[in-house]
Amino acid sequence: MYPGQQPGPYPPQGPYQGQQPSYPPPQQVPYPPQYQQPQAPQQHLGEGEMRLDPHLTPDQRQLVLRIQQQAKTYAYGFVLGIPLTFGGAHYGITRTPVGFAATAVGLVAVAVGLFAMTRMRALKQQLRLITPDAWRSPAAHLPGARKAATLAAYLNGVLVLLSLGAAGYLLYKGAGWGAYGNSFGFGALVLGAFIPFGMGIAAATTIPQLLRVIPAGAKVGRSLYSIIMVLATTVLVEGIKGKSPLPALIGAVVVAVCLGAMTLLGRATKRMRGESV
Repeated sequence: MYPGQQPGPYPPQGPYQGQQPSYPPPQQVPYPPQYQQPQAPQQHLGEGEMRLDPHLTPDQRQLVLRIQQQAKTYAYGFVLGIPLTFGGAHYGITRTPVGFAATAVGLVAVAVGLFAMTRMRALKQQLRLITPDAWRSPAAHLPGARKAATLAAYLNGVLVLLSLGAAGYLLYKGAGWGAYGNSFGFGALVLGAFIPFGMGIAAATTIPQLLRVIPAGAKVGRSLYSIIMVLATTVLVEGIKGKSPLPALIGAVVVAVCLGAMTLLGRATKRMRGESV
């Protein structure tokens, strides 16, 4: 201790006299970069309406949200327009011409739905341009990927037959339900038959994609099979409740086919991507 130095509880400043303590420079503090901040709100887009795939890019997410908006308009247009069009025509032919007014309103609603469908298809085309599964698989040259694509095409062909069969089944059962003698029932019956019919058309459009080894066709087929399975489950439950063996058997077979097809399509999608199953 030097003369005049006051003792204190301070520790020595370092191993050498006069050495100053070293601190990390401010720029090394592990804070996140500032350019990441504007992306944070995009993680909440669509929240409260529908859960989106967390792996979507911001551009993909924006397109999906716009497609969902157009899909709502498309659904409202057809759900309201088809019963009004066919039910109104039925009423106008069997009762009074006043029913044709409802047909006119229904045609307008269908036109709105068709316009929304056109916009939705254009947006889907934009989404395909930035979605990997919408392009030919990088593993398309592999025999396993080509076999998986061919299998998926056959499965989606079966889906077309199931969808058209479901539409025909509903139209056939409508006679027993008395739908053809009731304007409201006829409109509802046509709407019910239109849903699987549209699904069959959608499944048919995926077959050319799968023949080019495009994984998106298998994903679409898997989603459509899940809808057919719900309809088949309804037939199965109604057959069991009504103690009708034939509807229960048909429902059980279709449910089993759908479960098997969904499993195979999931594996086919992975093989077309070049992933191990």
